[in-house]
Amino acid sequence: MKYQAVVFDLDGTLTDSVHGVIRSTRYALEKMNWPVPDDKMLRGFLGPPLATSFMEYCGMSNAQAIEGTRLYRERYNTIGWRENAVFPGIRQLLWALKRQGAYLSVATGKPQNASERILEYFGMTDYFNQIAGPTPDDFFANKRDLIDRSLGGQNRGKTIMIGDRASDIIAAHEHGIDSVAVLFGYGSRDEMTQSRPTYLAENVIDLFDILGVSYPEFPGYFISLEGNDGCGKSTQTALLVDWMKAGGYDLVRTREPGGSEVAEKIRHLLLDRENMGMQDMTEALLYAAARAQHVRDVIMPALSNGKVVISDRYVDSSIAYQGAGRQLGMDVVEQINAPAINGCLPNVTLLLRMGAQEALHRRESASQVDRIEMMDNDFHKRVEQAFDQLAKQHPARIAPIDASGGIEDIAQRIRLTVHDKMRKAGMY
Repeated sequence: MKYQAVVFDLDGTLTDSVHGVIRSTRYALEKMNWPVPDDKMLRGFLGPPLATSFMEYCGMSNAQAIEGTRLYRERYNTIGWRENAVFPGIRQLLWALKRQGAYLSVATGKPQNASERILEYFGMTDYFNQIAGPTPDDFFANKRDLIDRSLGGQNRGKTIMIGDRASDIIAAHEHGIDSVAVLFGYGSRDEMTQSRPTYLAENVIDLFDILGVSYPEFPGYFISLEGNDGCGKSTQTALLVDWMKAGGYDLVRTREPGGSEVAEKIRHLLLDRENMGMQDMTEALLYAAARAQHVRDVIMPALSNGKVVISDRYVDSSIAYQGAGRQLGMDVVEQINAPAINGCLPNVTLLLRMGAQEALHRRESASQVDRIEMMDNDFHKRVEQAFDQLAKQHPARIAPIDASGGIEDIAQRIRLTVHDKMRKAGMY
């Protein structure tokens, strides 16, 4: 590793915040009845202090620029901050640098509270020793001072600043440290070249070479979501996928029954309301057959390539629904599925806990129920009890999640659980 301390800009360097920034800027200008520049000019707002950009690009006075910033934050602090995504490879870079003992910090023109909120949302706060941004009332923060604050006012050894605008590189010159101008951010090549950085990085992979660390290789990670029909599992699966994709994870979303071409055909047989005469053992064997195809076509190849796999249901559903719900025996169904999964179990199973009656009522009110959802109350109660039993039998793998309350509250519980489980497993 070539540097003991690495200082990062945030927008355009760690995360791609273009949509949130442009939409919030446009919102502020419209609220002020000010002419709105085209998107090319609005991209110039990414990086420098907002008030400075309002004055430079819109010809505002000091007071008007401060009002523009206030209105910008009105939208950004509620919606815009989530219109954001971690650049692919950045999470792995931070993990590799931290493992080598580097001091990592953020020096950004974005207000500190908003910066901390974004990094916490993506589960990246732990990578950084210090996050430095202006206070809400500091509209013209100096980047050199922010770098100094991010280093705690101390000499951290050989230090480098990584940013995507000329202001980042100029501040590094003023601080007497090396710099990297990244060309995947918001500054043009001409702007970045003319600022005379120590290095230019075309992409995130270049940063590994510049900083002298190797790209880490991770094993795959398998997450399944389970619960009674109507507990909100599919909604939460979609939210988890969106959060992890935005967070820079390489992932595959799938479902059961189904997930691959052959398995999806079996899914149609299993859920079709016209197949009410299907025997219980036939149903259990069809679920296992679909799973065998799914595991070999989708799950195992993705895991072998180091991807995160998120599956809406997996083998625990068969054990609960066919083993307990159909009363075939939980052990019997587990044995039927043993050759189907071939030892491939999730690293973590998120069990959304909601009473069977409440969950089914919610499901029935949402859309037409399928063949399994049409079963009586006693069936669904047995399924609920089976899931609870599985959670007690496999506490290291199955994490119960309170599925009551608002959708965002539940999503937050899931994010915290996944973040904690992956960190404990040594994942990025």
